[in-house]
Amino acid sequence: MSAPEPTMSQAGAPVGGLLVLVDPVARRLDGESVRIAKDVLSAGAAAKICLPDSQEEFARALARRGHRRLVIVGDDRALVRAVGLLHRERGLGEGPLALVPVGPVGSLGLARSLGVPLSAVAAARAVLDGSVRACDLLVDDSDGVVLGALRIPPVHGVPRPTGPSVWSAYRSLVRTLVRPVAAAGGVATSRHRLRVEADGVLLADVDRPVEDVSVRTRDDGGAAEVVVRTGGGGSAESTVTARAKTVTVSGADFRYRADAALTGPVRRRTWTLRPGAWTLTVPR
Repeated sequence: MSAPEPTMSQAGAPVGGLLVLVDPVARRLDGESVRIAKDVLSAGAAAKICLPDSQEEFARALARRGHRRLVIVGDDRALVRAVGLLHRERGLGEGPLALVPVGPVGSLGLARSLGVPLSAVAAARAVLDGSVRACDLLVDDSDGVVLGALRIPPVHGVPRPTGPSVWSAYRSLVRTLVRPVAAAGGVATSRHRLRVEADGVLLADVDRPVEDVSVRTRDDGGAAEVVVRTGGGGSAESTVTARAKTVTVSGADFRYRADAALTGPVRRRTWTLRPGAWTLTVPR
C-alpha cells in the first residue's frame, strides 16, 4: 500500500482528512481513472491513499480508517462490500461515505441510481464539495445488506455463479442438441413456488407459481417497494405491489440478486428496512 498525505486540508474537507480506499479490481481494470481520482482528491484535501492487493487487505484498511472520511474508488460491488463491513462493525453512523465509480458501465448501475457521477473527475469533485444524502438499507437475517434493490428472477433467468468455460459451453451445446422438443421451452421449471409476506401480509403462496419478486429501497425513510408477479404456466398472471419494512420469502430453494451479487440457494430469507441507516456524499 502507499499512503501520501498532504499536510493541508482545504475548505469543505473533513478535519481528519480522507481515507481513499482503492478497490484492487478497479486498479487492474482502469488505472488511469484511479490516478485521476487520486490526483483530484489529494489536491483538494488531506488524503491517505490505500491500495490494497486483496479483499482481505481492503477490509483491514477500512477497519483502520480512524477519524478519516471514507472514499471508495471502485464499482458497485466495492461500495456494497464497504457498507456491509461498516454495518457489521456498527460503523455506518460515524460519517458519510463517498464513491468515485471506476469500472465497466454495466457494473455501475447502483452508483448511477444513487446519484453519483460516473465521471472520475466529477465524482471526485463531489467528494470535496458535495452534500450528504441519507440512504435506506435492507438488512437480511444473515447480516447481508442491500443498498438499492434485490430480485428473485425466474428460474431460467438465473445465471450460473461461475464464469463461462470451453467445457461448459460444449456441455450447453450438447444439451441443446439432444433436448426433447417438448421440453425446449422450459415453462414447467421456469417459475418458483414461494411464500412472500410483506409486514406479515401474504402477497403470494406456494399454491400459485411466482414469476418474479423485487424489493427496492426508496430512500424516503418510509418503506421499501415490493412487487410480486405471479401466474403463468396455465394460471392467470397478476402483479401485486406493496410498501413494507419487513419482507420474508420462503419455499423451495431460490437464488436472489442483491444489488450486483447473486446469492443462494436458500429456502427462507427475511429482509428488514433500516431507514436512513447510512449516508452518501453526492453533488449539490
